[in-house]
Amino acid sequence: MAPEDITCREIVEIVTDYLEGAMTAEEREQVELHLNLCDGCTDYLQQMRLAIALSGRIEPELLPPELEAELVEAFRGLRR
Repeated sequence: MAPEDITCREIVEIVTDYLEGAMTAEEREQVELHLNLCDGCTDYLQQMRLAIALSGRIEPELLPPELEAELVEAFRGLRR
């Protein structure tokens, strides 16, 4: 797969893997080549980094069950 074959939508779907370092070196290189060509995805990546930095880390046991259920449903809706 060539870097230009990666769509912006695919970048949105794999940005977490990219940020967490959960990609092969080849996958990471393809993403970075796309980011070099796409200002929109670069902006999105920066927004994700900022959101992570601002939100800190929430421990799962501190999350009320109702909120956890809402979040799970919201993320499932993103995949549809």
